[in-house]
Amino acid sequence: MNRAFSRKKDKTWMHTPEALSKHYIPYNAKFLGSTEVEQPKGTEVVRDAVRKLKFARHIKKSEGQKIPKVELQISIYGVKILEPKTKEVQHNCQLHRISFCADDKTDKRIFTFICKDSESNKHLCYVFDSEKCAEEITLTIGQAFDLAYRKFLESGGKDVETRKQIAGMQKRIQDLETENMELKNKVQDLENRLRITHVSSSPAGSVTGKSPSTDIFDMVPFSPISQPSPTPTRNGTQIPPVPSRSAEIKRDLFGAEPFDPFNCGAGDFPPDIQSKLDEMQRQRWRGSKWD
Repeated sequence: MNRAFSRKKDKTWMHTPEALSKHYIPYNAKFLGSTEVEQPKGTEVVRDAVRKLKFARHIKKSEGQKIPKVELQISIYGVKILEPKTKEVQHNCQLHRISFCADDKTDKRIFTFICKDSESNKHLCYVFDSEKCAEEITLTIGQAFDLAYRKFLESGGKDVETRKQIAGMQKRIQDLETENMELKNKVQDLENRLRITHVSSSPAGSVTGKSPSTDIFDMVPFSPISQPSPTPTRNGTQIPPVPSRSAEIKRDLFGAEPFDPFNCGAGDFPPDIQSKLDEMQRQRWRGSKWD
């Protein structure tokens, strides 16, 4: 980390130790990208990487692509590169893996650092564009190294191991969050496919069967096709059955049989009344004969 340490180590650092040890210092910049380098440090090494990434960026810009903006969070644990809106961590460069940092003297907006990748063990050079803060960001990374080295001497090397464990846990959490997001996207895609399949498989113009409507008394309307059912209505009462005619002759309140003109005949009266009726009929017949 010779560039960050040697250039202005006699001057006062820009931030308080608590800001870098307990929190972080945020910066906004444009991310030109990263590329593999053969050496972990060197001015010529980073200069070649800057030229390579600038040329690639000019090609993308001619195709209409803009330089992506990122947020840098610098602390004694490393440099995090995040998406500014969603705060999603794109790269987490641990401080003990950063071997070189410098700002470009020919282009005041450009600054870089070299970090060893934890998985591939390759040295990657990260290049950024900051119009006003390129030198300040480089000095802030140098201050983070100075504080981390002091903590290393005070703890006898135990603090470095603790930071390595924390960094490993943070990377594991980041991987799990990425995997969780991918699974959510897959589930959403499957739900959309099932919904489309269900809609396309439904027959066109099909009408869902409905239960028969009821009147204002909650009664099912009579249909000559349907047979009477003893099923109770929705209000809990049952439709009373239609009374059937009985062969037994019923009597009124006084014990007399009800008059039925259809069943009335000569044999239905008592004998004494019937004889008087016959006599009256004969007299009427005789009177009509004499006349």
